[in-house]
Amino acid sequence: MRRFFLLAPVAVLLALVALVAVTEYAMARPSHRTKDVAYLPNSAPDFDSARHILDVYSPNKPVPNGAGYPVVLFIHGGSWTSGNKNIYTFIGRRLAKQGVVAVLINYRLAPPVHVPEQAADCARALAWTVQNIKQYGGDPARVFVMGHSAGGGLAALLATDDELLARYGLPRNPVRGAILDDPAGLDMYSYLKEMKYEGDAQYKVPFGNDPLVWKSVSPIYKIKPGLPPFIFYIGGETYPSISGSSGRFRDRLKVTGQPAPYTVIPGRHHIPMVLQLYWQHNIIYQGLLKLVGA
Repeated sequence: MRRFFLLAPVAVLLALVALVAVTEYAMARPSHRTKDVAYLPNSAPDFDSARHILDVYSPNKPVPNGAGYPVVLFIHGGSWTSGNKNIYTFIGRRLAKQGVVAVLINYRLAPPVHVPEQAADCARALAWTVQNIKQYGGDPARVFVMGHSAGGGLAALLATDDELLARYGLPRNPVRGAILDDPAGLDMYSYLKEMKYEGDAQYKVPFGNDPLVWKSVSPIYKIKPGLPPFIFYIGGETYPSISGSSGRFRDRLKVTGQPAPYTVIPGRHHIPMVLQLYWQHNIIYQGLLKLVGA
């Protein structure tokens, strides 16, 4: 059965959580986790106490030269219908240990909301980060976005959709670069028009039935000159729709004069593309640290 991509099997996620729990103490020493910070005021009409929250992971070392550490805002995946920042504490710890302030966010899931509302949540989390990250040792002038799977598509949207950010308090796009790990949703307009694979109808749960909405949240249609740098990491055994849309995204970036490093990792399926971030020295962190200047 060929499908766009799958949720992580429950057994894999449980094993991952257990592994994180065993090593949390050892990894916690070089970093400090500030947990469940609300990035919206609880007076907001749509405030969700479980989803409008984020964690900040800061290096325990003194801030270099008083300027602040580079910042990476990480957006989790899960088919736009599942996922939680708490599964990915290992990413926050690994980044902080290597001299990066990491911000891991939750956002509302479908149903009952759709992807435009999720994009709005991510934009508001980004605005909170720019406005507040200095008190956690981060440099608000060096904020990068990163995401896996559905989170990769949302991260790409933050890097490309200036109008979205302007609606949520960011008249200038603060994103200095994007790290896309096996990203999904870069071109949902084409994907949902074609409906090539069995089970594709499930993606109308988060995206709805309006092609104009599909296009509005597909970052491939927002590529223009002057975007921040992108780097791609694609699993050699990932879903064809992910490798195909990522390749088209890269090609459109090249047309604007921006090269986009594009690394295919042989033998990697979709879920292992994020699980490998458990290891501090893997290839994705190597490229990330170079991009952010950590």
